[in-house]
Amino acid sequence: MARLLLRAGFEIFLAGSVLAGMTHGQAIPAQNMVSSPAVAPAADENAQPPVDTSDAAIDPASLIPDLPPVRPAKASLIGGTIGKLDRVRDRMTVQLFGGGKMIIAFDPRTNIFQDGVKASVSDLQRGDRIYIDTILDGGLVFARTIRLKTANTAGESQGTVVSYRSDKSELLLRDLLSPRPLKIHLTSQTRVVDNGRAASASELAPGTLVAVKFGPQQDGTDVAREVSVLAVPGASFSFAGTVMAVDLRLGILVLTSSTDHKTYEISLDAAAASVDNLRPGADVTVLSRFEGNRYVAQNVTVNPPNPR
Repeated sequence: MARLLLRAGFEIFLAGSVLAGMTHGQAIPAQNMVSSPAVAPAADENAQPPVDTSDAAIDPASLIPDLPPVRPAKASLIGGTIGKLDRVRDRMTVQLFGGGKMIIAFDPRTNIFQDGVKASVSDLQRGDRIYIDTILDGGLVFARTIRLKTANTAGESQGTVVSYRSDKSELLLRDLLSPRPLKIHLTSQTRVVDNGRAASASELAPGTLVAVKFGPQQDGTDVAREVSVLAVPGASFSFAGTVMAVDLRLGILVLTSSTDHKTYEISLDAAAASVDNLRPGADVTVLSRFEGNRYVAQNVTVNPPNPR
C-alpha cells in the first residue's frame, strides 16, 4: 500500500512538472520572438545634407584636352592694323598695309610679343599695328606669331601728310599706327622745323613724312606744338639694324634701327630680295628711297657677325 501511494505521488509530481513546463512555454509565443524593426529618429528640418568634397580640388580647366601643337609649315608675313577683334571666336580682321582685309584666327598656341616682350591677347587693341607670321590651318589663316608695335606716347604722332588747308590751318595726317587719318590744327604758336631750320606750314606737301607733338586738346580738337619734317618724297635714307621679319614673296623687310631703336617697314624690289642670308636676326644696312607712303630699298647689305 505504501509502495502504491509512493508511486502515485511520484506520477503526480511528474505530471505537474510537465504541465508547469508547458505553461511556461506558452507564456512566450513563437511569434513574439521576432524582433521589431528599430524606429528611426525624427528628421531635423534644419539639418543640411552632407556635401561631397571628393572632387572639390579638381580644376575645371584640367578637364579640357590640350590643343595639338601647331603643325610645321612655311609661314607668310602679313602686316597691317587691327580693324576688328573678336575675342569670343578668336578671330581678327586686319587692314593690310598693301590694301584689302584679311580674317585671321588665333588661339592659346599663338605667340604674341609686344616690342620684343612676351604679351597676351588682352594686349591687342583695335588700331594696333601688327606683323603676323601666318600659316594655313584647316582652311583658316592662322596666326602662329603676332608682333605688336606699341603706339607712340600720348601727344605724339608720326605719319605722312595727306593734305594741309591753310584757310583752316588744318593738317590731315595718316598716322602709321592708325587706320584713319588724324586731323590736327596749327596755330601761330606751332613751330615747323625741317632739318633743324624753321620752315613754313605751306611746305607740308602731301606725302611728306612728319613727326608731330601735340599741345593740350582745346574744344575737342588737337593742337600741334611742333611739326618736324622727317622726309620728303624722293629723299634717300640709310638704315642700319636688325631684321625682325622678312617676306620675300610680298617683298617686305621689317627692320629695327640700331640708331633710334624704332621699327621700319621697307619694301624690297627683286634685286634687294635676292640678297643671300637675308633672314630674321641678320644685321643689315639698307639704302632706301622715301616715296611718300613707303620706303623702298635700293641696296641691302648683310653685315658679317661681330667676332666674339
